[in-house]
Amino acid sequence: SHSLPPGLEYLNQLDQIIIHQQVELLEAILGTETSSKYEIKNRLGQRVYFAVEENGCLDRKLCAPVRPFTIRIADNAGREVIRVIRPLRCNSCCFPCFLQELEVQSPPGTIAGYVVQNWDPFLPKFTIQNQSKEDVLKIIGPCATCGCFEDVDFEVKALNEMTTIGKISKYWSGFVNNVFTNTANFGIQVPADLDVRLKAVMIGACFLIDLMFFENSLDGL
Repeated sequence: SHSLPPGLEYLNQLDQIIIHQQVELLEAILGTETSSKYEIKNRLGQRVYFAVEENGCLDRKLCAPVRPFTIRIADNAGREVIRVIRPLRCNSCCFPCFLQELEVQSPPGTIAGYVVQNWDPFLPKFTIQNQSKEDVLKIIGPCATCGCFEDVDFEVKALNEMTTIGKISKYWSGFVNNVFTNTANFGIQVPADLDVRLKAVMIGACFLIDLMFFENSLDGL
């Protein structure tokens, strides 16, 4: 573990990562969009990281799901261990040359990998790349992401898109929660022996999927 990026030893041997969005009181009562905050936990519900989104109020108001952001992820000691950077790019299949890209750094300033949206007329598709921009894995979502009273799964696949090795799931958490807070609860399931840098990239992919498909939705309705 001495060769792992500092702080990522928490991800070593984890095969399930839970991401829970914290609900801000102002946002819950008034519907005012505030900076997103997340707890990142293991399968036992123990918090291993805390994440905070950084961007401007105008970005959240004007750009909404396509807004640029920096998400800083810190361990329980307050040390920043992962940084997720999303530039302002297009979110439409009409612009295949300018689709979403996400850069994940760990430690901050050192590339861990990338999430790249792939053009497809029907399905949400992404490629996970390593620090050398080599394709490693695919993420393929369902045709419809509304999730009618059930979880929505984005499958993690090998590059041939035939073998499924894991998934990123948006958990449906009930009518009251979805309508009045629109909070996000995600689970990431991957092989325990997957490179911890790629696990960090998967966390970044989860944030991107949340904003692209669930930010303004009434999930499960």
